[in-house]
Amino acid sequence: MQNLLDPAILFFVFGVLAGALKSNLEIPPAIAKFLSLYLLMALGLKGGFALAQSGFSASVMVSLGAAMLMAFIVPALGYQLLKNSVSRFDAAAIAASYGSVSAVTFVTAMQYLEANEMFPGGHMAVALVVMESPAIIMAVLLANTLRHNQQAEITNSPPLGKILHESFTDGAHLLLLGSMAVGYLSGDAGKAVMAPFSSGLFKGMLAFFLLDMGLMVAKNFGSVRGKSPFLIGYACLGPVVHASIALLLSVLLHLPVADAALLMVLSASASYIVVPAVLRYAIPEANPSLYFGLSLGVTFPLNILFGIPFYSYVAKSVLG
Repeated sequence: MQNLLDPAILFFVFGVLAGALKSNLEIPPAIAKFLSLYLLMALGLKGGFALAQSGFSASVMVSLGAAMLMAFIVPALGYQLLKNSVSRFDAAAIAASYGSVSAVTFVTAMQYLEANEMFPGGHMAVALVVMESPAIIMAVLLANTLRHNQQAEITNSPPLGKILHESFTDGAHLLLLGSMAVGYLSGDAGKAVMAPFSSGLFKGMLAFFLLDMGLMVAKNFGSVRGKSPFLIGYACLGPVVHASIALLLSVLLHLPVADAALLMVLSASASYIVVPAVLRYAIPEANPSLYFGLSLGVTFPLNILFGIPFYSYVAKSVLG
């Protein structure tokens, strides 16, 4: 309940309601893009400042290794589960979306954890980047294999190298990593100078951005109407399974509580920005209303409203 009364979350709910009422309220695309870039820059700076204090320890590398492992486990499980329910191209695309991560969910989770005095390591921003690309790579390779098996023409498909380049050099990724490097190199002195920017404005900017996300979610409700109950069930329950696997991995590896909570959130999230942009051209045989509609219309609001506090509570209860 405390999460639902957070101003940023309330603005998200307000955005959903305004969109559902067909209001003409909208955030200009240029401003929405600026808000996204600001949040990534501020998040990167915070991570860099924290990493400058903690350094690269063995526990940091273990957490990043766990993130990388989850980035392969989730899409592999998703494809095996979905391949007999939808076309295999759709299964690959949906698995890629759920195997990748949502930066907005990550930013919201960071704000929630810090508000509840749980402080993940700065390296978890690197985990966000690490978990973005493996699912895309797996989906593209799988789609090319399917085309080959069907003896389809694949000459019009973008080269795998081009797809990988776009994935690894995505502007959002570079800004996040670059900001983290700036925070790490500048240390405490940089933290003091940038505090009004990276901390003082953060909550208000996040609320403004979540308002826009609420409007976008409302616009995409229609894309999930009439979809298979099995797919809706996967969008609702699949993330819980993914988070449970992340929790088990966290217990086995003795991850810190806050890192484990954030790993659970990342594992439960789904990409609706980077992955759809890549898959639109990489797997044109897949139906965008499936992988985009499910991730944004179902999984994203569930994670923002209920998933983040639930996964944080479970991680704290289990790892204490």
